[in-house]
Amino acid sequence: MSIEEFPCLLPSTRGRRSGVRVVHAITQADLGTLAERVGESGAAFLRDSGFRGQVGELGLVPGKDGVGAAVLGVRAGPDPFQFGTLASSLPAGAWKIALPDGIAPDTAVLGFCVGAYRMPAFGRAASPDRDIARLVVPAGGAAGAEVAHAIRLGRDLINAPPNLMGPAELADAARTLLEPLGARLEIVKGRKLARAYPTVAHVGAGSARAPKVVVARWEGSRAGPKAPLLSLVGKGVCFDTGGYDIKPAAGMLRMKKDMGGAAVMLALARLVMVRDLPIRLELRLGCIENSISGTAMRPSDVVVTRSGQTVEIGNTDAEGRLVLCDLLTEAGDADPDLLIDAATLTGAARVALGPDLPALFSNDDRVAQAILEAGEGCGDPLWRLPLWDDYASWLRSPVADMNNVSAKPMAGSLTAALFLKKFIKTGVRWAHIDLYAWNDHYRSGRPEGGEIPVLRAVYAALLPILHARDSAQS
Repeated sequence: MSIEEFPCLLPSTRGRRSGVRVVHAITQADLGTLAERVGESGAAFLRDSGFRGQVGELGLVPGKDGVGAAVLGVRAGPDPFQFGTLASSLPAGAWKIALPDGIAPDTAVLGFCVGAYRMPAFGRAASPDRDIARLVVPAGGAAGAEVAHAIRLGRDLINAPPNLMGPAELADAARTLLEPLGARLEIVKGRKLARAYPTVAHVGAGSARAPKVVVARWEGSRAGPKAPLLSLVGKGVCFDTGGYDIKPAAGMLRMKKDMGGAAVMLALARLVMVRDLPIRLELRLGCIENSISGTAMRPSDVVVTRSGQTVEIGNTDAEGRLVLCDLLTEAGDADPDLLIDAATLTGAARVALGPDLPALFSNDDRVAQAILEAGEGCGDPLWRLPLWDDYASWLRSPVADMNNVSAKPMAGSLTAALFLKKFIKTGVRWAHIDLYAWNDHYRSGRPEGGEIPVLRAVYAALLPILHARDSAQS
């Protein structure tokens, strides 16, 4: 990824030229230094115009020929979204940023870029090019652009209309994004898919758009055959009607985002490859559509999974766990050092934690703690919920090894995680992330539409987790 791929960024060499204005990021504690930064008249203008230095508040300072400088209220820490209004609020032209202690340059660049994101124009002419604010990338800021690029790609996938982003298109997007980085990628379909992933086939049987499973493998340039193996699994339900247990109309409006887990895992895999981590990587995406037809799965069907365990279909709208279970079984066969899945799995997780706080489940306390601490450290939080085994009995079935839904109308995200746990190989460290992958309304740096949460948290935790396993084994 190069800086040139972001129209809102300029290489650092531009910062040494004339005509580049400065936006001063300032904390509440440093309000008294305004005059040192923008001059006495500039500081007086800001005070008279009501500038108070609140987080995200932008003040423009007059110059000889228009706006001469700007001041942004911030707080020290890892929050990139406080920089999210800059791209749309600063006057057009080149800008560089002066940061206070406690804020890393890559955090500011990331925030500027995600705030500049605009949903692609689908089915209409793109808006004509216009002059925009462009940020000169400071030293140490390029890493933020790499993360922003991964987020942009993931957001684009989620935001695509479902008629333009079906199972085949999602699988092709994975090929386009990963093969140029050296991944060996297979798209499994047809009879081979039905044999290898029977639950994926069963869920996808109702759609005219046949399911696909993406299996990608990659090794870093410094990764030998014994390098740690990371396995990622993503739910890629490109549209979810609910099947015969059909969703109400309002519940279907955002169901193009039901492939958000696949978008997050694909973005994460690409970031791992771009940064050439010294690991081995496997990625599996279940690309599918849950539709209604004469061939669709029915409530009370019984399916034999890849693992040999049988599942009674108690609800066709609990299809995500069926898409994941065969992929998790296959992933476990390689004995990965860490297995992570992500899915827009349950409304219960959103009821418990809201849209911005993904639910984390794990069978390993150290893995969970590493991800939670990494999320706190980079401003990408999660909240751990328990794998409460006493609730496993709620998944009993009189005709199969388990039901795909609980017999009780409680703890829906927990019982979904417990269902998945039944397909995790003994000894494999596993984390399951139940996320929303959507912004319901505009906020600084987070425009309405698809979102890629947990990317930064999980990425930051990967090497500490994998190296800890390496050290323990040696």
